Amino acid sequence: MKKFMDENFMLNSKAAERLFHEYAADMPIIDYHNHLPPEEISGDINFRNLTQVWLKGDHYKWRAMRAFGIEEKYITGNASEIEKFEKWAGTVPYTLRNPLYHWTHMELQRYFNITDLLNPSTAHSIFEKTSEMLQSPEFSVHNLLRKMNVKVLCTTDDPADDLGEHKKIAESEFEIKVLPAWRPDKAMGADDPVVYNKYLDKLSDSAGIEIKTIDDLMDALKKRHDFFASMGSCVSDHGIEEFYAEDYTQAEIAKIFKKVRGGIKLDNEELLKFKSYMMLEFARLDHSKNWVQQFHYGVMRNNNKRMFDMLGPDTGYDSIGDFQVAKNMKKFLSNLAAEDKLAKTILYNINPGDNEMIATMLGNFNEGPVAGKIQFGSGWWFLDQKFGMTEQMNSLSALGLISKFVGMLTDSRSFLSFPRHEYFRRIMCNLFGQDMENGEIPGDFDLVGGIIQDICYNNAKNYFGF
Repeated sequence: MKKFMDENFMLNSKAAERLFHEYAADMPIIDYHNHLPPEEISGDINFRNLTQVWLKGDHYKWRAMRAFGIEEKYITGNASEIEKFEKWAGTVPYTLRNPLYHWTHMELQRYFNITDLLNPSTAHSIFEKTSEMLQSPEFSVHNLLRKMNVKVLCTTDDPADDLGEHKKIAESEFEIKVLPAWRPDKAMGADDPVVYNKYLDKLSDSAGIEIKTIDDLMDALKKRHDFFASMGSCVSDHGIEEFYAEDYTQAEIAKIFKKVRGGIKLDNEELLKFKSYMMLEFARLDHSKNWVQQFHYGVMRNNNKRMFDMLGPDTGYDSIGDFQVAKNMKKFLSNLAAEDKLAKTILYNINPGDNEMIATMLGNFNEGPVAGKIQFGSGWWFLDQKFGMTEQMNSLSALGLISKFVGMLTDSRSFLSFPRHEYFRRIMCNLFGQDMENGEIPGDFDLVGGIIQDICYNNAKNYFGF
């Protein structure tokens, strides 16, 4: 029986061990999509304890605690930080075979050199030891990032954001590149006219353009897009339920926008046409600046209305959807390709049933001179675990070129989440190593190890131009 989480954790062959330790382990990290708060980076803050850095905003852990029967006051409620941590510690032993069990103990090991298992009997000592360490200068946000060999971060930012914290970071002496990423979901989210018009007023103030017409909206967005580019942004991200590709005329869009700007709710056909128009316009903006556009699709969000009314979005009440997306995805990409305005694109599915569809869709739109112009994004959200990542890499390997894959990202709000890159690398090295052991690929460590290093770091560096 192998020892739990030793140096060869998840590496099940000698070839896998060599690939990881000699080629993957020391590669730097580019985290090109996350939700880290820029103000915590600019302030180089220290967290008081693990509850702050682990449990605040982590809906992965919240879902597990709810499944374990923990009362909400110990999750998002007004219980004390030590009480919340103790409830999490009591849950952890029962998360076996969930990635949370691995992530929890990897983070304790990599950041704090703690090899004890977290459970009720160790909770107090681990809380006390890590609290003391987290409050020391060596565990400030900047040093947490340095500890993981992070070179580039792309946060997630709304077009109306002033990017003031990013400006502070850029003007500081912090050597890690922290860049904003354009996330314009709210600019096309016309489902609720009241919410949407409040957002447009905010965007109007930010751009210094009064938004009355659809042309005004696009002028404001272009101005903000230009500003993001001036701040180093070269990445957009879009969180959508499905791809939108309805036919429309410019006159229809002008009429639809006037209607919603007037506070009138759109019908479903109007809403789909408006979102189709906005997605194409966003894509054209990105192409004009040679940005990379990312599409995270397929989530059914805020499924529990009672808890949404109580806690709001992003609190652990989302799930995998079963939208039919292939035809609209094809139409969206094909329309842009026909205009020669298809930017480098990363597609992330959350339903594993879409793996083969995505892996084959890439081949329809790849073209030189960009290697892997259309990317199959790493296993995301519910799929960023051993089984999901393995299936994603197997589909990409069989139907595309995994050698040109841009690899892993955290998609996280926690500064302790970067061992997920190591987790991914171990799983990837185990896949390649097993093929080497089986004689299915050559036992050429320079060849295979070079591909491993490309997926860990080099491909992303070249693809994004960092």
